[in-house]
Amino acid sequence: MEKKRILHIDMDAFFASVEQRDNPKLQGKPVAVGSGSIRGVVAAASYEARKYGVKSAMSSAKAVQLCPKLIFVKPQFESYKKVSIKIREIFQRYTEIIEPISLDEAYLDVSVLPTGFKSATTLAEKIRNDIFKATGLTASAGISFNKFLAKTASDVNKPNGQFTIDQSDTKLFLSQLEIRKFYGIGKVTAIKFQKMGILYGSDLQKQKLSSLQQFFGNSAQTYFNICRGIDSRLVKANSERKSVGVEKTFRYDIKTEDDLIAEFHQLSQVVAERCVKIEKKGRTVTIKIKFSDFKQITRSFTDNIYKNDSESIFNISKKLCSEGFDLDKGIRLVGISISKLQEKTPSVQLKIPL
Repeated sequence: MEKKRILHIDMDAFFASVEQRDNPKLQGKPVAVGSGSIRGVVAAASYEARKYGVKSAMSSAKAVQLCPKLIFVKPQFESYKKVSIKIREIFQRYTEIIEPISLDEAYLDVSVLPTGFKSATTLAEKIRNDIFKATGLTASAGISFNKFLAKTASDVNKPNGQFTIDQSDTKLFLSQLEIRKFYGIGKVTAIKFQKMGILYGSDLQKQKLSSLQQFFGNSAQTYFNICRGIDSRLVKANSERKSVGVEKTFRYDIKTEDDLIAEFHQLSQVVAERCVKIEKKGRTVTIKIKFSDFKQITRSFTDNIYKNDSESIFNISKKLCSEGFDLDKGIRLVGISISKLQEKTPSVQLKIPL
């Protein structure tokens, strides 16, 4: 049976790094890509900014509180796309099985190693060196035998590093990994695990599937599998996403229309930035509201116009909110997604002829 070799290549603080490369005055300084307005959102943060706790999807106001000297720059998506094309040209030198996740990361199936390479580890080093020579930017890589482990590994030695998880080392590596660092376990779920006394992979490995199902329902199988390094997903070249979205769970329930609209305004910007990042536009906007009693509603609006700008997404979300519901119950979660996506964005050609 063919030995699987999967790479996950992830550019380091991509948007912010491009801005710092193109403007030497920004080098070594805390930089945030996004709007610096009160209701703006951080699209990306440099590593100098991350030291203060600034991160993507954070409100601009919060980011400035954490880092008063933070420098905001407006996104230059055309520049990011041009760099992304160069990076994908490099990937295509070594494999045809490439699954782009966004402008700055992708999975590569290198089970059949190119001539001259004896391991996926040395191939990852070569790809990262090629990227730096071509763009002046650094990338990190994860190497393993499935997508989950490759993604997990790429975070270990960030920035400008790589890490390999061999099959024989998988159980030990995952047993020592903090629950909050498992890819696929979000902040809220990690807190729930921690309250159950499940702090590391070793704690999760001891749980029976039936026990996890009592607390996590349909997600239990995923958690049961990932702590054991089980992931049967293939690297799918040219795979198409069906929707782009974001959700936010509140520490305290919100009960006013002004607060709700403000949250939708910020989430609209995040969704728009994610759409641009993966070069998608959509026709259907859906909002999701979950109340304090865990009952939830979804509302959607579809037209014939493909959109990915925050203003259009926000205006539709606001209109869907105006139909009314009981705010007195308190809202614990809101979300926005956009679907019925264009198959390809006509203005950008990402396939490079060989």
